Amino acid sequence: MKMARDKFHPELRSVPFVGKVLTFLMSKKFGFKLLNRGFKMMEGKILKGLVNREIYIRSNHAGPDIRVRVYMPENNADKLPVLLYLHGGGYAMGSPEQSEDFLKRFIEKRPCVIVAPGYRNSQTQPYPAAFDDCYDTLLWIRDNADNIKANASKIMVAGHSAGGGLTAAVTLKARDTQDVKISFQMPVYPMIDDRHQTESSQFESPVWGKTANHLGWSLYLQDLYDQNKEIPSYAAPARNKDFAGLPPTITFVGGIDPFRDETMAYVEGLKKAKIPVEFKIFEGCYHGFEVLNPQKQVSKDAMSFLYEAYAEYYDNYFLNR
Repeated sequence: MKMARDKFHPELRSVPFVGKVLTFLMSKKFGFKLLNRGFKMMEGKILKGLVNREIYIRSNHAGPDIRVRVYMPENNADKLPVLLYLHGGGYAMGSPEQSEDFLKRFIEKRPCVIVAPGYRNSQTQPYPAAFDDCYDTLLWIRDNADNIKANASKIMVAGHSAGGGLTAAVTLKARDTQDVKISFQMPVYPMIDDRHQTESSQFESPVWGKTANHLGWSLYLQDLYDQNKEIPSYAAPARNKDFAGLPPTITFVGGIDPFRDETMAYVEGLKKAKIPVEFKIFEGCYHGFEVLNPQKQVSKDAMSFLYEAYAEYYDNYFLNR
């Protein structure tokens, strides 16, 4: 279902050239590979104004060591809350460095240590590789918080798109195992439903539409498909039916994002389980609109919503308890 222009937010009816290029590339396997080469070139980029560290942590699942970026405020002597940040990229591409602007704004809004793994992607190894790397990083934070001047009792998890899906999956496993107490999560327009059954999953909107979504899921779940195995909720968190005990949640989604309906269903599940939620739909907005159009007012509104809600939860769950 190609989206008619009158469905777009008035500020977004002219899609930037880079958005048109991304829309094309993200509908092709070769496009995924090409984009991932670009993300690889970003590795090691220094985020100015912060302490930058790169470490490698051991996999608990016989995988290779996991490259992890750590960012923290300069000249900080206190043990800060820690944010596990999981980058987006359809589970198939990306790197922590692509999200540096987001990460710096979190630290500027409220001081924290950010730990961001460069998890394996589905072009090289499908599920559960990315999930395992992210969960192993969470356990590493729990066991090594002192080494990064972080407080292991004040952990939050966040991510955009596929990173939002991994956020939901990691917090679900942490709830199930009780390995780690997560204070709150921020799965922003999360990629959580592989079934392609909702109305919005049929949207062929800019950047990430129906075609890209089918391709992304087919790569991520290819081993499970090949083995005719049931899809677990740690792979596609929309399949989870038990929301009790999940952490307070912040999220938003665009009204013409293919992930709109699965995000709304996830939010409703949390609310029914009496989980605190801050949620907003930005009508007429496509996937990643605030990244491609940062100067538009609707994008500023979305970013303001996210960071203000983050500050409110930070104050509530870390400072006032």
